[in-house]
Amino acid sequence: MIITTTDNIPQKSVTQILGVARGSTVRARNFGRDIFAALKNLIGGEIEEYTKLQAQSREQALQRMKDDAKRLGADAIINVRLTTSMVMQGCSEILAYGTAVKLS
Repeated sequence: MIITTTDNIPQKSVTQILGVARGSTVRARNFGRDIFAALKNLIGGEIEEYTKLQAQSREQALQRMKDDAKRLGADAIINVRLTTSMVMQGCSEILAYGTAVKLS
């Protein structure tokens, strides 16, 4: 499946728009990561535990978006976007969405 942030794919034509494909995940911090993050916050630098958590969350949201597009019968997803929002203290959602299309 082709996934792109652009609205077209070189040498391909969109023949049908199938709708919005979306995937999301909601993740919460955990106590173990928070301890390491607090220590890192004191000395500065990247908080690798949270970076890894966010990367895993993005990949899961993207995979769920691809699965949704497959259910729609898509060949590609164009105009892909990612958003993040806080659901509650210490808990955030990552949403991946785009337009599921058929190509020729």
